[in-house]
Amino acid sequence: MSNDTVKLTAEARTQFGKGAARKIRRDHKIPAVMYGHGAEPVHITLPGHDAMMALKNPNALLTIVLDGDEQMALAKDVQRDPIKPVIEHVDLVIVRKGEKVVVDVPVHVEGEAGPETVVTVDHATLQVEAEATNLPESVTVSVEGLEAGTQILAGAVEMPAGATLVTDAEALVVNITQQISEEALEAELAEAEAEAGIEHEESDAEAAEGAEGEAAEGAEGEAAAEADEAKAEDA
Repeated sequence: MSNDTVKLTAEARTQFGKGAARKIRRDHKIPAVMYGHGAEPVHITLPGHDAMMALKNPNALLTIVLDGDEQMALAKDVQRDPIKPVIEHVDLVIVRKGEKVVVDVPVHVEGEAGPETVVTVDHATLQVEAEATNLPESVTVSVEGLEAGTQILAGAVEMPAGATLVTDAEALVVNITQQISEEALEAELAEAEAEAGIEHEESDAEAAEGAEGEAAEGAEGEAAAEADEAKAEDA
């Protein structure tokens, strides 16, 4: 749990549209909008570097300072550039001390499962409800020594103090299965390729091996034919 807030000094935004947003980003700032608790949406800009560092934690509690007034907020939506490491826009929702909010919290898997097992995480995050000023950074699931066939459901994950699970308790979080052998994997792959109609060209080694086999079969056939002829002559 974390009670720390990150303080960001914002500026009021008066120009809108794509051109204005591009100019804001060129100035190493981030366009944002802050709303909630019945207040009119407030359009602001955030300091680029400081905001990017703060938003590395998706549930960071922010203190937005605007014209000397402070407002606590959480990032509701962070729009990132698909290629460049740039935040294009942030939606901030105002929160109050003591208010409970629902957030997605990462699942952290620790420990080593039993031998020859594969650990699959089906839910990388869980929704939990907690006080805005006391949000968990993650939830921990231990797989230490667990055998194949073990399934850990959301309801079995221990919640941090003050947090309540919102995700369906029957949701599969971690699945532990038997590791497949190389032979079985190759057989499955060959079967799947056969069903898909995929044919592989023979390698030079396989072709040579096949040719040797055919030559040997031919030699055996000739020898058998000669033996039959000899028997017929003796008769």
